[in-house]
Amino acid sequence: MLGRMLFETRPPDDPELTALLTGAYAELVRRYGAEGRSHLHPRATCLVALLDGHAVACGAVQPTDTAGTGEIKRMYVAAEARRRGVARALLTELERVALGLGHTRLRLSTGEENAQAIALYTAAGFTRTEPYGKYVRQPTVHCYAKDIGPITGHEETFTHPEAASPR
Repeated sequence: MLGRMLFETRPPDDPELTALLTGAYAELVRRYGAEGRSHLHPRATCLVALLDGHAVACGAVQPTDTAGTGEIKRMYVAAEARRRGVARALLTELERVALGLGHTRLRLSTGEENAQAIALYTAAGFTRTEPYGKYVRQPTVHCYAKDIGPITGHEETFTHPEAASPR
């Protein structure tokens, strides 16, 4: 069950983001060895998810060489916040950010051993695609993509009191 969740854009040198990325990199190296570690693009937009005021997750949208396509990188949820819907909420927010940056398509990659990530991405509408970039020669990496558009179901509507009441 989620508590109060807030997403904030953070600069790359933010201490809470750095701590989360350190956790993400450690998990990548533990799962995939040193080759699992790669750095974010200098123009990546980084998000930190705060749950009840505590930084518990991060992710980024970075530009690619393909116009209109962004790449999701470094989605990571701290162990103590897992299985609470944080990753799904973060992925939705990253999609919103990508739309705001002008992307109409998102791509991402994950290791074939990461069943939780694969389940999350497919449930969110990402489909498996051909490997791209450095992943072409990495058979244990699965690549996914999704055409994005307006996200529905989270909009708030406001009816002005005067419009709602008859005169």
